[in-house]
Amino acid sequence: MDNRTNTIAGWVLAACGAALGLSIVGGMVYHAEAPEKPGYPIEGAEAAGGGGAAEVPIATLLATADPAKGADVFKKCTACHTIAQGGANGIGPNLYGTLGEGIAEGKAGFAFSDALKSHGGKWGFDEMNAWLTSPRKFANGTKMTFAGLGNAQDRANVIAYLNQQGSNLPLPAAPAAATAAAPATPATPGAKAPDPTEDLANKATLAPGAPSVDPAANAH
Repeated sequence: MDNRTNTIAGWVLAACGAALGLSIVGGMVYHAEAPEKPGYPIEGAEAAGGGGAAEVPIATLLATADPAKGADVFKKCTACHTIAQGGANGIGPNLYGTLGEGIAEGKAGFAFSDALKSHGGKWGFDEMNAWLTSPRKFANGTKMTFAGLGNAQDRANVIAYLNQQGSNLPLPAAPAAATAAAPATPATPGAKAPDPTEDLANKATLAPGAPSVDPAANAH
């Protein structure tokens, strides 16, 4: 009985050892590697990596911005802001006539953060675009808890809508598209300009059986 038990135990141990060995060998042959790109893209991951296409200037996007769509996007902001003329401040200031005003100015009774007060300047189109992209990056220490609008066209639509609410500033001119010109080959200092008569003589020399050409004979 003991011999039979020992035999069974031996076979079990041998099987376990064989399975472990196969697992190790299989891991060496079929090792797993991380994919170059995740199967499901994560929003914001490419932006964090610094890659991707160059950002389109806000002036270009404002040329085709839709204030009506901006009003829909602005609904995200109405939990903290009013925008009607004479509207009361809430968690955030009333935003009527904000574009063109001094930053952290012109909203009677609202206590702006020191971070925004120290920024200085006015709410132009570029400043508003930067603020809506990331309030914390625009003014580190701001009391604004909104993370920002990642979609550039949404920002342009909101800015166009804000501009209609008591500001009515002229939209900035869109920058002209850069034309790609082929770079000129720099001249080598001291290089001799090519002589067309020399080229003609060389061609004649290279042609087998052709009579020699006197470059002076072609001069008129």
